[in-house]
Amino acid sequence: MKLKKKTFFKIHSWIGVRLSILFFIVCFSGTLATLSHEMDWLFIPEIRAKNETGSWAPRNDIAKNFSVEHPEGEIEFWLRTEEPYLCDIIYKRENGERSYVFANPYTGEIQGEVQITFQRFFRDLHYFLFIPFQIGHFTVLIFGFLLLISLVTALVFYKKWWRKLFELKTGKGPLVFFRSLHRLVGIWSVPFTLLFAVTGIWYFLERTNIGGISTISNPKNPKIDTTITQDNDSLSLFDPADFDYTKAVTVAEKAIPGLRAIDILPSKSQDNAVYITGKSNVPLVRPRANRVYLNPVTFEPIKVQKATEISNVMWLNDIADPLHFGTWGGLTTKIVWFIFGFGISSLVLSGIWITAKRKALKRKKDNKKIMGPWWFVNWGLYAVMLFFMYYILVDRYSASTTAIIAISSGWAVFILLSWYLFEFRLKRVVK
Repeated sequence: MKLKKKTFFKIHSWIGVRLSILFFIVCFSGTLATLSHEMDWLFIPEIRAKNETGSWAPRNDIAKNFSVEHPEGEIEFWLRTEEPYLCDIIYKRENGERSYVFANPYTGEIQGEVQITFQRFFRDLHYFLFIPFQIGHFTVLIFGFLLLISLVTALVFYKKWWRKLFELKTGKGPLVFFRSLHRLVGIWSVPFTLLFAVTGIWYFLERTNIGGISTISNPKNPKIDTTITQDNDSLSLFDPADFDYTKAVTVAEKAIPGLRAIDILPSKSQDNAVYITGKSNVPLVRPRANRVYLNPVTFEPIKVQKATEISNVMWLNDIADPLHFGTWGGLTTKIVWFIFGFGISSLVLSGIWITAKRKALKRKKDNKKIMGPWWFVNWGLYAVMLFFMYYILVDRYSASTTAIIAISSGWAVFILLSWYLFEFRLKRVVK
């Protein structure tokens, strides 16, 4: 039994040390993504929405104001956030470039525009590390399995952990204190660690379409019978710029009782349906669980998907995001998720420090690298990530110089702290 527990401890330590840099980036980026909309509110004044009228502005008024402010701009996507203190975010395409326009949903006023938001940056970072060709996606998704393995191995080798919910050893030196703190935070984070691991594994199953999960959960858009519009000249004159958004939302909300329309994907031609999603009285599920497809000319519902009628597989898929990021209960649950996400991220750092110090003391004489060849794997992938990150920021988002400097400063702090803690400081402690 002792040998078995020792083996589990080695596995736990191996994951924590050999994959430490990537593990921390994945965990901490997800933690920051949880409150990324709130970061937008804090740092981008134009996205703040004040409800001075007590009611929603008609969608057509917002669309008209958008056209006045951006006469050459095209609405690619219209997001009405679930946070009442945030503006609508309209994805604008102009001259081949995308930007994000902020529209006050209460007054209809266009308040500003940016090339990239905190929410978009941290979503991409946590989603695929900016690394294309599916490599980034699967690099992140593999950590769902590794997080679960780390949890299971810790619970096996840590004896009677359920009795130590309030045990914190002090007065016995920093190493004993941080080891005790690592265990204490880990115990309290067990439910969230399990939740993040399971939902992460679910994302892997969806990405690989195991069991047809992706096919079931992401049905193809319905086709439109264009014979009606072809037989009626007045109906065939479809102009996306003059689309009646207010009517489309009204029809969608009538199709699903209790629906509050959230996202609108406009149609670029009369052959493609208008796609509208929203929140209903069904708890936990994301807006995509409710879908309404409309004929862009006649506004007739072509297909209606209600959250109350979706399959079990689709239901599981639609609760994964709210559970993973804590958005299901509004700001309160997002703050709770952020706190425990921060705790799990700190487990990675404290685990690295504890193991690194222990190994450094053992290897002091032969001066071997603690991470071994995995040092090159971690920092090599980190370098690849930075390369593609800057490429995407410039090529896809046309990010401003200010945004690039701010992001670069954040990474510079990360590199300096890593060097200080695990090179400079660790060597001084060992000596």
